Amino acid sequence: MPKFDSKGSCESEKRRPNPAEKSLAPDEDLIMEQILENINTTPIGQVLKKIALLPEVRRERILDVRRQLTEGKYDLNGRLDVALDKVLEYLTT
Repeated sequence: MPKFDSKGSCESEKRRPNPAEKSLAPDEDLIMEQILENINTTPIGQVLKKIALLPEVRRERILDVRRQLTEGKYDLNGRLDVALDKVLEYLTT
């Protein structure tokens, strides 16, 4: 049986605070400003910039490759060599 408070509200219906509605404390806001100011010079900032430059996932292409793999029509070895070459080139430049 639900319990009611003195105002007639059910305890289970009481609203929980939404973290998105919470404003940042002054020290948290300062930290965010420092992160944004230094995003170009920090390692994490550089990684985030590279992630932002990655192309979008092409769902149709992924489904096509999956279909080809299950049908045995995808040249996995040849494509793996090309992919590894690209990764090694990226890491060395």
